Amino acid sequence: MKSLDELQARIISCEACPRLRAWCQEVAQVKKAKYKEDTYWGRPVPGFGDPNARLIILGLAPGAHGANRTGRVFTGDESGRWLYGALHRFGFADRPDATGATDGLVLNDAYINNLVRCAPPQNKPTAGEIATCRPYFVEELRLLTERRVVLALGKIAFDGYKKFLREEGYDVSGLHFAHGAVYTFADGRAALLASYHPSQQNTFTGKLTQEMWDAVFQTARELIGEKRETIKS
Repeated sequence: MKSLDELQARIISCEACPRLRAWCQEVAQVKKAKYKEDTYWGRPVPGFGDPNARLIILGLAPGAHGANRTGRVFTGDESGRWLYGALHRFGFADRPDATGATDGLVLNDAYINNLVRCAPPQNKPTAGEIATCRPYFVEELRLLTERRVVLALGKIAFDGYKKFLREEGYDVSGLHFAHGAVYTFADGRAALLASYHPSQQNTFTGKLTQEMWDAVFQTARELIGEKRETIKS
C-alpha cells in the first residue's frame, strides 16, 4: 500500500484542474496587502497530522490567503485559528496557533484533510473539480486506518464522506447533515460527526459560536472513548 508521504507528494505536484491551478498562482502573485512580503505556497495543499489519528477532520478546500499562502491546511487564517485553538484545548495539538508550515506545530491523534486540494475562486469548487480531486480524498481515508471519528466541517464535506461510505458498500440513507449530528455504527466503522464550518461567514454572524464549536470537540473526545480536561485558552 502506498504511504501518506507518497500520496502527499502526488497531491502537491497535481495539475489536473486548470482553473484552480491558475487561480492559486494568480493569488500567490497578486497577494493580499497584509501578506505582501510573504512567499505564497500557491500549490495543492496536502493533508496534515498524525498518520495513526483516530480523529479525522474533513474540510472543503484551502483558503486563498490561508493554506494557499502557508502550504498547510487550515493554517494562517481565521478558520485555522478556530480549528487549531479547539484542537489544542482538547488535547489534539501541542499549541493553539498555526502560522505556517514550519512553525513546529504537532497534531496528536488528529489528521486534517480537504475534499479539494487547491484554493477555488470564491471558495466554491465546481462539481467537476470535486470529482477530479476525489481519488486523493478516498486514498487518504483508506490509508488512515485507525480512524474512530470523522468530523465533517460543512455539508459538502459531509456529503463527500457519505459518498465514500456508499462506495464502500454501506447504506447511507439515514445520514443527514445538521450541526452536532452524530452517527455511530454497530460494525466498528468510524463514527460520523457533523459541524458547521468555522468560516468567517459562520463565526462572525454567530451561526457557529465558541460554545457550539467546543461542544463538537467534546463529543469527538467522548466518541473516541477518552475523557480529559480541556486546556483553558
